[in-house]
Amino acid sequence: MKKIISALAIVGLVGCSTVTINPKGIIKNDTNPTYQESLPFFLAGIIGEREVNAKEICGKRAVKQMQTQATFLDSFLAIITLTIYTPRSVKIWCEEGNS
Repeated sequence: MKKIISALAIVGLVGCSTVTINPKGIIKNDTNPTYQESLPFFLAGIIGEREVNAKEICGKRAVKQMQTQATFLDSFLAIITLTIYTPRSVKIWCEEGNS
């Protein structure tokens, strides 16, 4: 039981982290993203290089916002695997209109 409580406490202390980029400097967009994916990284992010092409995702539409984050689940998985597996989530919002 102590191990479970300790693990939950560690997850709570790690929390979530988010990096948001708004090309036009607008206020953070909280609507549903156009694209969302969880990307695998290993050894606390040292191993694994991922690239997401926002232009390919949005097509002719402008990129409204890009975001990468370590969600609660991402952090939990990193902790229980001792950072061997360290996923990160990526989200992209495109302007409305034709693609």
